[in-house]
Amino acid sequence: MRARLAALALAVVSLTGLSACGFTPLYGDLGAGSSLSRISVTTQDDRLGYRVREQLEDALGRDGSQAPLWRLETTIEQSRRPMGRRIDDTATRYELTVRGVWTLTPVNGGAPVTGIETVTTSYAAADQPYAAIAAQQDGEERAAAELARLIRLDLLRTLSNP
Repeated sequence: MRARLAALALAVVSLTGLSACGFTPLYGDLGAGSSLSRISVTTQDDRLGYRVREQLEDALGRDGSQAPLWRLETTIEQSRRPMGRRIDDTATRYELTVRGVWTLTPVNGGAPVTGIETVTTSYAAADQPYAAIAAQQDGEERAAAELARLIRLDLLRTLSNP
């Protein structure tokens, strides 16, 4: 019983000290995480751009009921490189590199902030045409998800340091 009371008292004292130091949680209501839902995302009009936009909106928790405070524009470039060769000189795997350049602009005007993120993923080459297309699209989906995660982290850093 005394151990529980001592632990509770220690927790209350440490939380009181933490609140007095000016600590603001990154994902709290007053932190940068609450602003992410008010960012509108624009990407290029192709399959990979659509996937990146979809992943970014999910990662940012886009709230369509509120007017956006920022506009995020992204430009996506991808390159595919064969890796590993069979005896007939065909690739066994492909390396997909996706480079995303983003610009965050306040809607009411102000200086934009830019950044660049690069993601590399790989996928197996298949002999069957449908399997090859499915593997490539899976690689693109994984790259889009990772790129969205990295851009989200950049945006959190940007918005938490005004």
